[in-house]
Amino acid sequence: MTLQTKIHIDELYIRYSDGTESLHGITLDIYANQINVIFGPSGGGKSTLLRTLNRLNDLTDVVEQNGTVLLDGADILDPDYDVIQLRRNIGIVFAQAVPLPMSIYHNVTYGLELAGVHNQPQLDAAVERALKQAALWDEVSDRLHDPAHALSGGQQQRLCLARALALQPEIIMLDEPTSGLDPLSTAKVEHTLQELKKEYTIIIAPSNVQQAARIADWAAFFLQGELVEWGESRQIFKNPQDSRTEEYITGRFG
Repeated sequence: MTLQTKIHIDELYIRYSDGTESLHGITLDIYANQINVIFGPSGGGKSTLLRTLNRLNDLTDVVEQNGTVLLDGADILDPDYDVIQLRRNIGIVFAQAVPLPMSIYHNVTYGLELAGVHNQPQLDAAVERALKQAALWDEVSDRLHDPAHALSGGQQQRLCLARALALQPEIIMLDEPTSGLDPLSTAKVEHTLQELKKEYTIIIAPSNVQQAARIADWAAFFLQGELVEWGESRQIFKNPQDSRTEEYITGRFG
């Protein structure tokens, strides 16, 4: 299979106002239609990288940012880059599922309606498509107008995924999306991601190293803002080249 580089990150350096250097010269490729896993202990820079990829860092206290992040060849860190379109192209699902205080249906259509879509058949079709892609349709199709907060934790997480999918992004990022879920709900989310990669590029900072090993096509190990090692999943998890990667994977720290 020929891999397509969807995002190329080159020498990305980020420092916050408190002096914290969150990322140290990161160079990394994100491949299309693959599950690209970013893993490592807390404080390694994983969330900072995700926030950088859809410019959420614009809203934080970053005081220095160098390097380039090319999405399909265009630098998304360029001040003139269309940030609104970027955030439509790169959806993000956070660790804590936060459904909006409205119905299941309107949770999914919220972003579309903000974007000016009000055609009812179009919205109905988008809801069904997104909920099916998030493996939630069969569980909620007969109660779309019930409040979203009545769903279980695992269902709420998949609803947040459906909300991102409704905008038909090119890339889906997930930051520890199963950290608060039971094993059955976690398995459903993981299976959903395997199906979604056929149509989308997936970037995930998983909840633990075991999940990283289960779902990754490509994996990048981050430690204290440094990209220690990056490569195909089986190489990283079965034959790591850096002793720090091996020590983390085998549970000697972290």
